[in-house]
Amino acid sequence: MTASASAADGRQPGAQETGSEPDPQRWRALWVTLVAGFMSLLDVTIVAVALPTIQRDLHASPAQVQWVVSGYALTFALALVTAGRLGDALDRRRIFLLALSGFVIFSAACGAAPDITLLVVARLAQGLAAGFMAPQNSALIQQMFRGAERGRAFGFFGATVGISAATGPITGGAILALASGAQGWRWIFYVNVPIGILAVLLGRRLLPRTRRSGRGRVDLPGVMLLGLGVLALMYPLVQADSGGIGRVWWLFVVGAAVLTVFVQRQRRLVARGAQPLLDPRLFSAVRGYAVGAGVGTLYFIGFSGVWLVFALFYQHGLGFSPLRSGLAVTPFALGSAGAAVVSGRLVDRFGRLLTVCGLTGVIVGLGGTALLLRFAPLGTAPWFAAPVLFLGGAGSGCVVSPNITMTLRDVPVRMAGAAGGALQTGQRLGAAVGTAALPGFFYLVLGRSHDYRSALVTALGAGLVGMVASLTLATSDWRRDRRVRPAHRKCPDEVANSPMHARQT
Repeated sequence: MTASASAADGRQPGAQETGSEPDPQRWRALWVTLVAGFMSLLDVTIVAVALPTIQRDLHASPAQVQWVVSGYALTFALALVTAGRLGDALDRRRIFLLALSGFVIFSAACGAAPDITLLVVARLAQGLAAGFMAPQNSALIQQMFRGAERGRAFGFFGATVGISAATGPITGGAILALASGAQGWRWIFYVNVPIGILAVLLGRRLLPRTRRSGRGRVDLPGVMLLGLGVLALMYPLVQADSGGIGRVWWLFVVGAAVLTVFVQRQRRLVARGAQPLLDPRLFSAVRGYAVGAGVGTLYFIGFSGVWLVFALFYQHGLGFSPLRSGLAVTPFALGSAGAAVVSGRLVDRFGRLLTVCGLTGVIVGLGGTALLLRFAPLGTAPWFAAPVLFLGGAGSGCVVSPNITMTLRDVPVRMAGAAGGALQTGQRLGAAVGTAALPGFFYLVLGRSHDYRSALVTALGAGLVGMVASLTLATSDWRRDRRVRPAHRKCPDEVANSPMHARQT
């Protein structure tokens, strides 16, 4: 990139992200961010297997203990876009290290909590720290890597996302099995402390600085509007188990209205040359961003609730222990991890077709698993389902990381944090919908038929609806791509220097 392009992009001469020479420590720095990201995403699901133990030990009500899971997800989602914008405006390295340090501190506070109230407060703070850390991960990849290397880096990032979701139950079950006793659940939080401290120390050495000059202003009214809008949409979902959707359904309307006002404000800021919190041109002018965000959100609607449904079926329906229940879904995690790393190398060659094939594999794998668990003998059904579940995992590995790469690859680096935050906010909202809806269908059918198999098939079928919708959108985008000759597509540097993006302040 030329010096004039760097100046137009508002970056300092000699900054890490504009230098012609790649950062020699970029791969080691990547592993620091991946470890931290894995911890933050794992904590979304790992706690679920310990809820019964936590409830008994702290003498908590079901509604109180539910906040241990839902409170984390809520504050995680609330922080994402604002955290991404702060990283773009200030210093991604500094925001990342501060958030990671906070995550370690609040993890220790969760483990030491003497009662349910303090545990919930610590989990809210832990989720907020995770939300500030998450968008810096994808932004630092945008900053440190270029070309085919970026696809490989996002492949590892996608593997981290997929594995963290799939291995949460087995990791939680293993920790509970090793740390036996009434207080064993505390090690689910304590395990983050030594890993997090090591990541902070390595991050201070390896992560590049990304200071900005004169770009520290943040749209505070926009922060408030976006936070209120996301809160209004998320709150009924995270309280679904206690009837939150039925009680406060009107918050969906409020949330939609507030987010509409937020979008209008962002457009006005862009029109008068001010810096928005989230630039609407990401969705209208950056090729692939809007489609990728839609594909990711729809996929997470169908994908996220699947693990709770499997846990309910295996633990309550078949009487499995938490550890054995987690082992039963390990084939999916293995397939997802391997395919995500490989697909990161193939995304430049196959593009959206890779996502289409991956979504097809997930649909076939989970659909086949549902049928096998429905009709195969109960004693051997998990064994029969393992190869098909592996196929579903391999498909998932070809969805998450390629979609992240294609969604963010044309985003100017100066907007990478906000873009990554918005992308993950959509995924968190999708995950909240799926986590509320799929177990809801499971319990609805179970209450009527008392048949765990029928409940499983119905819940997984509901999840497949979201995946089919994601496949439809991805297929449409792939067909449109085929009609566009590669020579006519803009490379990321052309997008970054186009008139649409030339001025951001």
